[in-house]
Amino acid sequence: MTVNNYHHRRRILVTGGAGFLGSHLIDRLLADGNEVLCVDNLFTGTKDNVAHLRDNPNFEFLRHDITEPLQVEVDEIYNLACPASPIHYQYDPVKTIKTSVVGATNMLELAKRLGAKVFQASTSEVYGDPSVHPQVESYWGNVNPIGIRSCYDEGKRCAETLFFDYHRQTGIEIKVIRIFNTYGPRMHRADGRVVSNFIVQALRGEDISIYGDGSQSRSFCYVSDLIDGMVRLMNSRDGFHGPVNIGNPGEFTMLQLAENILDITGSKSQLVFEPLPQDDPRQRKPDITLAQAELGWEPKVALREGLEKTIAYFEKAL
Repeated sequence: MTVNNYHHRRRILVTGGAGFLGSHLIDRLLADGNEVLCVDNLFTGTKDNVAHLRDNPNFEFLRHDITEPLQVEVDEIYNLACPASPIHYQYDPVKTIKTSVVGATNMLELAKRLGAKVFQASTSEVYGDPSVHPQVESYWGNVNPIGIRSCYDEGKRCAETLFFDYHRQTGIEIKVIRIFNTYGPRMHRADGRVVSNFIVQALRGEDISIYGDGSQSRSFCYVSDLIDGMVRLMNSRDGFHGPVNIGNPGEFTMLQLAENILDITGSKSQLVFEPLPQDDPRQRKPDITLAQAELGWEPKVALREGLEKTIAYFEKAL
């Protein structure tokens, strides 16, 4: 006998769904048997990222800017909308902070009206240039409130404040994740982030631009690991709101990252050193103790394996 699971299927809103992370999240949610409404204004996202879902009856695309109110009927909300690379979020910094603050408010109001669970994609940038290493969720951060990165850093910090105030004031169920550097297929080739920059430059045989002396460190999480953490957080026990770090605690300098990419691609590109951008963090590494305890989560994809998959994507895309 065929069992009708219609009443068990969730209708899920993903804002920023045509972006790098949003499109991978939608793939996962659809694979889990949900209906997904993808909302994106296509400022940094692209329909190409979700083109393979065009004929999926459980997928719907809506072009909309979440700084404007949205009236839809859904069971859950993942709020990922916001440009996340310095080139994009500094292009229109006022718009960036509005997306984080006004957009978050609109999604929280929608969640309040629907009684829906709502998820906020926050960032390790809330820690700024950290004086605590590795970064734990209880650390309040070291952020310049008036710098060129502040539209993103402080916008995300304010969004976290809004989420917790709405929870305390209205009782809505919230989930807040702090995403550390993530990479993988569908990254924008011109987003200015270090992994895509290095790969594109290596594949084109161009000089690889290293800012500073290359000793600053990052922790790189492959996209499939991040998406698994996001879904685990959304489905975690009621009363656990986060914020929770999701990232790979393996720490690499910029020089080590460049050397890995040069080795995999076989590129003859040369390393060139340029001035470090303003407020660029010197080090970044997540403490994932909370994610391990509450979500049973830890990353599975090593940097070398993830870079090979990402490079294979860019080889076809360029």
